[in-house]
Amino acid sequence: MGLKKLDWYIIKKFLGTFFYAITLIILIVIIFDLSEKIDNFLENKAPFREILLVYYLNFIPYFINLFSPLFTFIAVIYFTSRLAFNTEIVAILSSGISFRRMMIPYLISSVLLAILSIYLSNVLIPNANRNRLEFENTYVTNNKQFRERNIHLQIKPGEFVFLESYNQRINIGYKFALEHIKDGNLTKKLLAERAEWNDSTGMWTMRNYYLREIGEFGEVLSSGTRMDTLINLKPEDFIQNLQEMETMNFVELQNFIDNERLKGSQNIKYYLVEKHRRIAFPFATLVLTLIGVSLSSRKVRGGIGLHLGMGLLMSFSFILFMQVSTTFATNGNLPAIVAVWIPNLVFAIIGIYLFKTAPK
Repeated sequence: MGLKKLDWYIIKKFLGTFFYAITLIILIVIIFDLSEKIDNFLENKAPFREILLVYYLNFIPYFINLFSPLFTFIAVIYFTSRLAFNTEIVAILSSGISFRRMMIPYLISSVLLAILSIYLSNVLIPNANRNRLEFENTYVTNNKQFRERNIHLQIKPGEFVFLESYNQRINIGYKFALEHIKDGNLTKKLLAERAEWNDSTGMWTMRNYYLREIGEFGEVLSSGTRMDTLINLKPEDFIQNLQEMETMNFVELQNFIDNERLKGSQNIKYYLVEKHRRIAFPFATLVLTLIGVSLSSRKVRGGIGLHLGMGLLMSFSFILFMQVSTTFATNGNLPAIVAVWIPNLVFAIIGIYLFKTAPK
């Protein structure tokens, strides 16, 4: 069964309302963002061309995707309630078209928006974010932060690094220890008062070191004031910048997660949440579309205002639920995949119930 005039009418209304609403909010966000950052732009002498073409041009896809599910929901609520208020839905159902059949153009539109969101999240936005974040770090602020003290890292299978602290400004680590473990047994341990990074050689200089090597025939001990060594460790491994995951496409993010898991990184839960969010967030477009149509298809005395109020309450409830569940994942023991998908599942159940009770 092909698409009818009614289907194209609903699709046009759906997508037209969505892009009109998202354009307005993006313009408002840009105005507020510019008013907030204009002092930084002037102070750091950011070129106007780069502000426009590097920062804001790459800023737009990020916020379109960020607001996509919310404004999909608002768009559905707004134009469907107008259809209901003008008794168009009554006419559609009276003509013999079932409520389920009427949902098809809504689902087609929401699937298109979900596919667009997946493409933006995993392909276009990571590349755009590289330029945007580089601009912010140059002309606005530096987002890199130090890791906490007592750093523990696995730099490759069987090799573990421990530092009491690290000073990124001078690239020196204090109370350094490197352990080699094979088959559960310690085979080599290097201790040093300081580990200094040499950028020209890509090597570490160990100051006041103590080396213990355990072989088949016993231990060999040595010490000294200086030793240059090459290990699988760089200064950037001590710096956490969670925004860097926004610059990775899906494959790069998965490889990065595997590498961080090998190191035993404490931040891996943030990356896992981001990975699953890139798929679950577009799926929310479908769920909120189902809820939006079911809520706003009934003609009520409060009209469009009542529908919009109910829609905003529902959408903010969804956002709050998503925020709370991901907080449990990043600060608690809730698995990332459960934290990201559970709001979709709960609201999908609500959507199915509303769909079944909607006027037919």
